[in-house]
Amino acid sequence: MVEDRRTILEMGVRAALKLATDEPWADLTLAQIADGAGIPLEQFHGVANKDTIADSVERYFDRAMSEGSFDEEEMPRTRLFDVIMMRFEAMEDYRPGLLSLMKWRQSQPLRLMNLIAARQASADWALVCAGLDSSEGLPKPVKATGVAWAIAQAERAWRKEESADLSRTMAALDGELRKMEERASWITGRRRKKSADSPSEAAEARDETSPEQAE
Repeated sequence: MVEDRRTILEMGVRAALKLATDEPWADLTLAQIADGAGIPLEQFHGVANKDTIADSVERYFDRAMSEGSFDEEEMPRTRLFDVIMMRFEAMEDYRPGLLSLMKWRQSQPLRLMNLIAARQASADWALVCAGLDSSEGLPKPVKATGVAWAIAQAERAWRKEESADLSRTMAALDGELRKMEERASWITGRRRKKSADSPSEAAEARDETSPEQAE
């Protein structure tokens, strides 16, 4: 007998995704999912239904991002790329079921609304796993919004992926993270100081000021 709510949800997610390989997600029933998970249907009562399981899929794959480690000497963009790609690599084992879920989810407004929050949570965890969850630079919610967008765009590429090495997905993710690097200094670890700490820095700051700004 399984009593832990998280375990029941995770077993339900795995079972549902495997079943959705051969049967459209829309046609699955909770009874089928419970049977596939090897759990009595009664244990899902008050714990999860089909919609709850669908909403738990994103969180299930988020866990893959914390299975590795990072080198503090690596650029933040590289760290983020590595942990997020671990997530997509984990998703590969369930590709047919995930594509079935994603297709069904497009016709479910509430599921799509919940996906927005789930995507933000994925981004938050990616920052944690990459060691970038400090308060330095931009506020964390702002950072997470950018990372969430990058994950979403990479997922669009993943849906169309045809290469075993996930080259399309990697290219999309790398491209989005590079755009972030260009637009926000927090991802590179470089920040312009509000005031110069030395005469040379003060001189540089004056040199960078245009005549129009000086006026």
